[in-house]
Amino acid sequence: MSKPLAVLVVEDSEDDTRLLERELRLGGYDVARKRVETAEAMRSALRARAWDLVIADYTLPTFSAPAALAVVQESGLDLPFIIVSGTVGEKAAVEAMKAGAHDYLLKGSFARLVPAVNRELEHASQRRATRKAQEAHAQLAAIVESSADAIIGRNFDGTVTAWNAGAEKLYGYSAEEVLGRTMGLHVPADRAGEIRSYVEKIRRKEIVDSFETVRIRKDGTRIDVSLAVSPIRSGSGEVTGASTIARDINGR
Repeated sequence: MSKPLAVLVVEDSEDDTRLLERELRLGGYDVARKRVETAEAMRSALRARAWDLVIADYTLPTFSAPAALAVVQESGLDLPFIIVSGTVGEKAAVEAMKAGAHDYLLKGSFARLVPAVNRELEHASQRRATRKAQEAHAQLAAIVESSADAIIGRNFDGTVTAWNAGAEKLYGYSAEEVLGRTMGLHVPADRAGEIRSYVEKIRRKEIVDSFETVRIRKDGTRIDVSLAVSPIRSGSGEVTGASTIARDINGR
């Protein structure tokens, strides 16, 4: 089954555009394409619909591949950009690659076209996945940091790796005072075994039920809290530590 591919072609020759389209169709793509010859037409096309790929001739009567690349970059879109030209020299090609073009091919020698398109589409997909993961991570970090509950992360050796604003407010210690330390400054001496207990359960992948306990503020005040404990996982899914969410229940 053919794979859909929307291609924006920067080219002044309809015949050359048809040759590109034919090669892509032979390579297994169901091509939807539009040919543009000016910066204005290119900007309009970029606004009109989503594109998977840009293929550009290096030199046009009133436009060029470097200028087209600049239009893509100013749009903020992350599109694979491949130069196909019969006139581009090695120096110009290298400069275009430095500026952000992903590949360049010679006209009339299309053996590399489909492999280059396959590769750059895969790389673009990977970049999108990475950005999506980064955005999700940033959103989660913002949620954690703005939470009114005290959220604390620990490695299995007890080292504190996360201490949000809610923890600072509840316990009175700043993040700088606790991050990287293994001591439970906010844990009363008679409750020190709790941390070891739930960390070991998390290590063994056991479920830790929420429980109520006592913690101590920096000023020495003891407070009743409700604790929820969950595992911290790496990107590969490996459990690397434990997080606790503490809620002040003194008012109750």
